[in-house]
Amino acid sequence: MTDPLPSADPRTAPDPSPAPDASIDRPRTRARLAIGRLAIAIVVVVAGSGLFLSGFALGSLKATTPGTPADEQTAFEPFWNAYRAITQDYAGAPVERKTIIDGAIRGMIAALGDPFSQYLSGDEYRKSLQGLNGAFEGIGATIETRRLTGSGDCPTLGDGCAMVVVQPIAGAPADKAGLRAGDRITAIDGITVDGQTAVQALTRVRGPKGTTVTLTIVRDGGAPIALAIVRDVIVQPQVERKTLGGGTVGYIKLAGFSDQAARDFATAVGADVAAGRRKIVVDLRGNPGGFVTDAQQVISQFVPAGTTIFFQQDAAGTRTPTLALAGGAATDPAIQVEVLIDAGSASASEIVAGAMQDLGRARLVGAKSYGKGTIQVWQQLPDDNGGFRLTIWRWLTPKGTWIHGVGLQPDVPVDTAGAAAGTDPVLDRALQLLDAPTTGLNDAIGAARAA
Repeated sequence: MTDPLPSADPRTAPDPSPAPDASIDRPRTRARLAIGRLAIAIVVVVAGSGLFLSGFALGSLKATTPGTPADEQTAFEPFWNAYRAITQDYAGAPVERKTIIDGAIRGMIAALGDPFSQYLSGDEYRKSLQGLNGAFEGIGATIETRRLTGSGDCPTLGDGCAMVVVQPIAGAPADKAGLRAGDRITAIDGITVDGQTAVQALTRVRGPKGTTVTLTIVRDGGAPIALAIVRDVIVQPQVERKTLGGGTVGYIKLAGFSDQAARDFATAVGADVAAGRRKIVVDLRGNPGGFVTDAQQVISQFVPAGTTIFFQQDAAGTRTPTLALAGGAATDPAIQVEVLIDAGSASASEIVAGAMQDLGRARLVGAKSYGKGTIQVWQQLPDDNGGFRLTIWRWLTPKGTWIHGVGLQPDVPVDTAGAAAGTDPVLDRALQLLDAPTTGLNDAIGAARAA
């Protein structure tokens, strides 16, 4: 749950391996304050198969222990009274001081009522950083927290909030075990997910290669099914490129926003333009987000340098524009672009799609996007006290629209209900908009429905 800017020097992506000491290169992190004033911004909803509903930034500690400010002594008196009572007088089982401190931090952040701000234990923090660059140990599936009944956010699972499979990664253990898009996970290794946060539940899904996790799922309202899945090292390619429309259209699918993904995307766009293609489809469906500066690089392939592509708004309401970078391969407006989105397109994906739409650079084709308009700081705490993510910015489209909880509406909606397996009516609609030969899938869909 990956909120985690330019691909080269200004920033280093977190090491996807769960190193026991730290996941952030602090000296380089301090040198990477390129966006905003505080940290390195990342917006991501699902990282690999791990994190959903998260937008992050990599932060550095601002101060050591400042103590209780003099003007807040009275306000903090109840806290210190409770702390001393627990540490000095509690007669139950021994409680480690670290456990009390962890609980206090967890409680402070939980009191915000913000599902995107959360405390993580040391283990949760390390595991949560995995997958930002497409490699992690787990089952290989994109999973989200989704409200099925009622309204509002989902700080914890249960009470109308469910853990739902967005899509297994092709060929990954989850796919081989039979996990399907739309499956609702109700228990992990026999223990219900209700009452847990998304990070807590997803941390239990992940684990070392070769170990087994048993997921209890409900499919299409049927009886619960137990699926045993052997975890493995999952490597998810983040850029897929091919040509369509008889070689006239470049198709680029982007699965996440990392340094490598941004470089590969730029290479793909450049190759299409060099080959003389003047029509490009950018597929952001199911893309949960990633590094903000990598989203900046993706947009910069299509719009002139210096163009405002989104705003960051801090707690004081100050808006800071983020500008397109120089060197884009497809900034010529004669190059037609269509962007595909769906409910799984979130955070950094929405930054890209929102900019392309507001600037009139592309039409959005498909279904309404997820709707995550915040960025969090991702802060590691010292002495293996875990870390936290805290909402520090809103991001807004070039026209100043905040899409949080609303999402982006496609310019060309496509209803995929009832589409035959193996067909792609959204992609075919985009090809039609480009006056390019389709894949023939629309005819197949018509025949299947008629049958």
